[in-house]
Amino acid sequence: MQDKPEVISTVKVQYQPDLYKIVDALNRNLKYDQLMFGLALDRENQEMAVITIYRT
Repeated sequence: MQDKPEVISTVKVQYQPDLYKIVDALNRNLKYDQLMFGLALDRENQEMAVITIYRT
């Protein structure tokens, strides 16, 4: 069984429709460095996005 990914950093930024493209590019290019990026809307403020960096 694999360990859970370790959260390295979390940041909130103003939501923009193209943010997913940045996260996708980061995931594609840095997966071999054992990094993974997540993107979600903030639960309290839908105008903010939460970007999380994980070490896998």
